[in-house]
Amino acid sequence: MTRIDFYVLREGAEGDRYSLSCRLVEKACQQGHRVFIHVASEEVALHMDRLLWTFRQGSFIPHGLLHRVDRALTPVLISHQGDPGEEQDVLVNLSDQVPAFFSRFERMLEPLDRTPDALAAGRERFRFYRERGYPIEHHDI
Repeated sequence: MTRIDFYVLREGAEGDRYSLSCRLVEKACQQGHRVFIHVASEEVALHMDRLLWTFRQGSFIPHGLLHRVDRALTPVLISHQGDPGEEQDVLVNLSDQVPAFFSRFERMLEPLDRTPDALAAGRERFRFYRERGYPIEHHDI
Protein backbone atom coordinates (compact mmCIF):
# COMPACT_ATOMS: atom_id res chain seq x y z
CA MET A 1 0.00 0.00 0.00
CA THR A 2 1.28 3.47 -0.89
CA ARG A 3 2.75 5.43 2.01
CA ILE A 4 1.74 9.08 1.85
CA ASP A 5 3.74 11.89 3.43
CA PHE A 6 2.41 15.43 3.71
CA TYR A 7 5.15 18.07 4.07
CA VAL A 8 3.73 21.40 5.19
CA LEU A 9 5.80 24.56 5.40
CA ARG A 10 5.41 26.22 8.79
CA GLU A 11 4.07 29.73 9.14
CA GLY A 12 6.86 32.14 8.15
CA ALA A 13 8.99 29.46 6.45
CA GLU A 14 10.91 30.58 3.39
CA GLY A 15 10.03 29.31 -0.05
CA ASP A 16 6.97 27.63 -1.49
CA ARG A 17 5.87 24.11 -2.25
CA TYR A 18 7.97 24.09 -5.41
CA SER A 19 11.24 24.88 -3.63
CA LEU A 20 10.26 22.41 -0.89
CA SER A 21 9.72 19.79 -3.59
CA CYS A 22 13.24 20.38 -4.89
CA ARG A 23 14.65 19.64 -1.44
CA LEU A 24 12.55 16.49 -1.12
CA VAL A 25 13.52 15.30 -4.61
CA GLU A 26 17.19 15.92 -3.88
CA LYS A 27 16.98 13.82 -0.71
CA ALA A 28 15.12 11.00 -2.49
CA CYS A 29 17.76 10.97 -5.25
CA GLN A 30 20.57 10.84 -2.72
CA GLN A 31 18.88 7.75 -1.27
CA GLY A 32 18.82 6.11 -4.71
CA HIS A 33 15.12 6.51 -5.50
CA ARG A 34 13.52 7.24 -8.83
CA VAL A 35 11.09 10.17 -8.65
CA PHE A 36 8.09 11.09 -10.76
CA ILE A 37 6.89 14.69 -10.29
CA HIS A 38 3.24 15.10 -11.25
CA VAL A 39 2.17 18.69 -11.98
CA ALA A 40 -1.06 20.28 -13.17
CA SER A 41 0.15 22.08 -16.31
CA GLU A 42 2.94 22.42 -18.83
CA GLU A 43 3.75 25.80 -17.31
CA VAL A 44 4.38 24.24 -13.89
CA ALA A 45 6.35 21.40 -15.49
CA LEU A 46 8.67 23.93 -17.14
CA HIS A 47 8.94 25.88 -13.87
CA MET A 48 9.99 22.73 -11.97
CA ASP A 49 12.45 21.83 -14.72
CA ARG A 50 14.15 25.24 -14.35
CA LEU A 51 13.95 25.22 -10.56
CA LEU A 52 15.62 21.82 -10.21
CA TRP A 53 18.65 23.25 -12.06
CA THR A 54 18.87 26.39 -9.94
CA PHE A 55 17.29 25.89 -6.49
CA ARG A 56 20.60 25.35 -4.68
CA GLN A 57 24.11 26.19 -5.78
CA GLY A 58 26.20 23.07 -6.25
CA SER A 59 23.20 20.76 -6.45
CA PHE A 60 22.84 18.41 -9.39
CA ILE A 61 19.65 16.45 -9.84
CA PRO A 62 19.47 14.57 -13.15
CA HIS A 63 15.95 15.28 -14.35
CA GLY A 64 13.85 16.16 -17.34
CA LEU A 65 10.42 16.43 -18.84
CA LEU A 66 8.97 12.96 -19.32
CA HIS A 67 8.62 12.94 -23.10
CA ARG A 68 11.88 14.77 -23.79
CA VAL A 69 14.44 12.56 -22.02
CA ASP A 70 15.59 8.96 -21.96
CA ARG A 71 13.74 7.41 -19.01
CA ALA A 72 16.48 4.85 -18.44
CA LEU A 73 19.09 7.55 -17.90
CA THR A 74 16.95 10.04 -15.99
CA PRO A 75 16.01 9.26 -12.37
CA VAL A 76 13.69 12.29 -11.96
CA LEU A 77 10.87 12.77 -14.43
CA ILE A 78 8.38 15.65 -14.60
CA SER A 79 5.00 15.48 -16.33
CA HIS A 80 1.62 17.11 -16.48
CA GLN A 81 0.13 14.50 -18.79
CA GLY A 82 -0.79 11.99 -16.11
CA ASP A 83 0.98 8.89 -17.41
CA PRO A 84 3.97 7.84 -15.29
CA GLY A 85 4.80 4.95 -17.61
CA GLU A 86 6.67 2.28 -15.67
CA GLU A 87 7.53 4.54 -12.72
CA GLN A 88 6.46 3.24 -9.30
CA ASP A 89 9.01 4.33 -6.69
CA VAL A 90 8.39 7.91 -5.40
CA LEU A 91 5.64 10.23 -6.61
CA VAL A 92 5.69 13.96 -5.83
CA ASN A 93 2.21 15.40 -6.30
CA LEU A 94 2.20 19.10 -7.18
CA SER A 95 -1.30 19.10 -8.61
CA ASP A 96 -4.39 20.00 -6.60
CA GLN A 97 -6.03 16.66 -7.40
CA VAL A 98 -5.46 13.07 -6.33
CA PRO A 99 -3.48 11.49 -9.19
CA ALA A 100 -5.44 8.55 -10.61
CA PHE A 101 -2.26 6.44 -10.64
CA PHE A 102 -0.92 7.25 -7.13
CA SER A 103 -1.57 3.76 -5.70
CA ARG A 104 0.98 2.13 -8.00
CA PHE A 105 3.79 4.05 -6.23
CA GLU A 106 5.50 2.86 -3.07
CA ARG A 107 5.53 6.36 -1.64
CA MET A 108 3.86 9.66 -2.43
CA LEU A 109 4.99 13.07 -1.23
CA GLU A 110 2.45 15.89 -0.90
CA PRO A 111 4.35 19.19 -0.41
CA LEU A 112 2.18 22.11 0.74
CA ASP A 113 2.84 25.75 1.42
CA ARG A 114 0.63 28.15 3.39
CA THR A 115 -1.39 29.55 0.51
CA PRO A 116 -5.12 29.12 1.24
CA ASP A 117 -5.81 27.28 -2.03
CA ALA A 118 -2.94 24.81 -1.54
CA LEU A 119 -3.97 24.10 2.05
CA ALA A 120 -7.64 23.60 1.16
CA ALA A 121 -6.82 21.23 -1.69
CA GLY A 122 -4.32 19.41 0.54
CA ARG A 123 -6.96 18.88 3.22
CA GLU A 124 -9.31 17.37 0.65
CA ARG A 125 -6.63 14.97 -0.56
CA PHE A 126 -5.71 14.08 3.03
CA ARG A 127 -9.35 13.15 3.72
CA PHE A 128 -9.50 11.09 0.52
CA TYR A 129 -6.43 9.03 1.48
CA ARG A 130 -7.48 8.67 5.13
CA GLU A 131 -10.98 7.46 4.22
CA ARG A 132 -9.42 4.74 2.08
CA GLY A 133 -7.04 3.58 4.80
CA TYR A 134 -3.72 4.72 3.34
CA PRO A 135 -0.91 5.21 5.88
CA ILE A 136 -0.31 8.96 6.19
CA GLU A 137 2.50 10.88 7.88
CA HIS A 138 2.50 14.63 8.48
CA HIS A 139 5.72 16.66 8.63
CA ASP A 140 5.97 20.35 9.56
CA ILE A 141 8.93 21.92 7.76
